[in-house]
Amino acid sequence: MKTLFFACIAFPFLTSAQNMKIKTLGSEELSRPSASYSHAVVAGNFVFVAGQAGVDFSTGKTDPDFEKQARQAFDNVKKVLESSGSDMNHVVKTTVWLKDAGDFEKLNALYKEYFPKNPPARSTPIVDLPRPEFKISIEAVAVVKQ
Repeated sequence: MKTLFFACIAFPFLTSAQNMKIKTLGSEELSRPSASYSHAVVAGNFVFVAGQAGVDFSTGKTDPDFEKQARQAFDNVKKVLESSGSDMNHVVKTTVWLKDAGDFEKLNALYKEYFPKNPPARSTPIVDLPRPEFKISIEAVAVVKQ
């Protein structure tokens, strides 16, 4: 009986997910990712932004200063969102990977700058990032602007 009840409730959601339009996007202002992924995927009314490091894609350089690198990462997220039909005001969740827990307070200050009102939910794991010069990577989920 429980299985039948679950199927009756879940079926409409599964059906709409199967019919959902999904498209992958990049930004002409960002370089093509070096690995096999898209800068963003739009699925239905959501934009899923892949982790954006603090790389200046016009030069390929990464500043060694945490604050400059973090600003660049936030700006990269902003560019990808805008090319995907959304913006920073429509972000509902971020995951911000930090290399050094000592940068957490600097991140909080920048987060308030980039999300001054109604900041999105956030997770901030401390991890080893793919390249030794990376100090931050930001992933975001946003709603498409109506």
